[in-house]
Amino acid sequence: MFTYYLKLGLLSIRANPALSSLMVAAVAIGIGACMTIVTVRHVMSDNPIAHKNDVLYHVQVDNWNPADPYQDPDLPPEQMAYIDAKALYDADRAFRQTTSYKTSRIIQPDGDDARPFTLDVRATTADFFPMFDVPFAYGAGWDRASDRNEERVAVLSWELNEQLYGGEDPVGQMLTVNGEPYRIAGVLDEWTPVPKFYDLNNNPYGAPEQLYLPFSLAVANNFNRSGNTSCWKPVEDGGPEAFLASECIWIQMWIELRDASEKQDYMRFLDAYVEEQKLLGRFPRPLNNRLHTPEEWLEYQEVVDDTVGILLSLAVLFLVVCLLNTIGLLLAKVMRRAKDISLRRALGASKSTLFAQYIIEAGMIGAAGGLLGIVMTWLGLRGIEQLFIEYDFIEHLVRMDWSMVLLAVALAVLSALAAALYPTWRACNITPASQLRIQ
Repeated sequence: MFTYYLKLGLLSIRANPALSSLMVAAVAIGIGACMTIVTVRHVMSDNPIAHKNDVLYHVQVDNWNPADPYQDPDLPPEQMAYIDAKALYDADRAFRQTTSYKTSRIIQPDGDDARPFTLDVRATTADFFPMFDVPFAYGAGWDRASDRNEERVAVLSWELNEQLYGGEDPVGQMLTVNGEPYRIAGVLDEWTPVPKFYDLNNNPYGAPEQLYLPFSLAVANNFNRSGNTSCWKPVEDGGPEAFLASECIWIQMWIELRDASEKQDYMRFLDAYVEEQKLLGRFPRPLNNRLHTPEEWLEYQEVVDDTVGILLSLAVLFLVVCLLNTIGLLLAKVMRRAKDISLRRALGASKSTLFAQYIIEAGMIGAAGGLLGIVMTWLGLRGIEQLFIEYDFIEHLVRMDWSMVLLAVALAVLSALAAALYPTWRACNITPASQLRIQ
């Protein structure tokens, strides 16, 4: 029977091409507008490391101004001072741990005609790569011994390797960075986590850094800080050493803990560390240490702008308007076929048979509207990309994956079915005698 109803639905659609096209267009436009915003919100709120959400934690301690919280109501700083990051890292109380910050370096490519250029760099520690499941195309990251010894080793992004070495394996070769030779330890495979969960302070939707260097080396050689740096009191005179000993925050710290007991142990350790520092005259605010999973950290940092929620509400309202138009078109179509419906009822067709037929026909219209809606969504995303083309990160927000494609079709079918309920009910309740008497 289902195949028979599909055939009847197709014949009905072909019998009224103009009306059917209007219904498909109404569904497609509504789905396109709605799914454009849904897709952007989906990308913005995604958790790229969800498979490790129960073992990874962002570390916060509150070393801020006693008279003024970092952020109301009494929220601790998002980043960490070097003196705390180093003490916690050296204590080595987590299964894995990493400290990092954003910097920039000058690359001198090989070749007499090659011109140097500046790029973003992530100064980090060896555990960064296994903690975050960073994929490698060639080689691997460095080890903890390289961190301790401040070795000049480097990991390149896939894009940088394409630019410098044409995509070939460069592991073991030397790369000149700010006039110093660095041994290439590995090359990342294509890796673009969106949002950039490990550092939400510096454009969470920007591309990952193209070069990775040891954190200890960056600190020892006073690499510049191109990320956010905040201080609640002036830094004493004394050069880089005084800055490192200050309360200025500029470092992100993540840890990996394998189970709940390790988390409890680390939290006790963190509290004990802060209490010890209080005795030394630091941490004037009440105890306020926190460990956030990646999902909690994304919510805490409110990576999805409130404007997106407003736009999504408007898009849903627009979809409702389109569905109201679809209801009107379906109702007009049913009224035009009142005599045919009455004749079928007189010949013995039941209300349930008619209901199934018209619901399946509406589903076909919804599926066609969904497929066209995918095209409309793609056009909407391209429009957003062109509107904000000056922002480098926009290309990462306008990508439509298969889950969004399937959602678009499913939403279109469900919307069409919902829109068809009232017209179908009217069709099933037409009195045959009133129509056939006119005949």
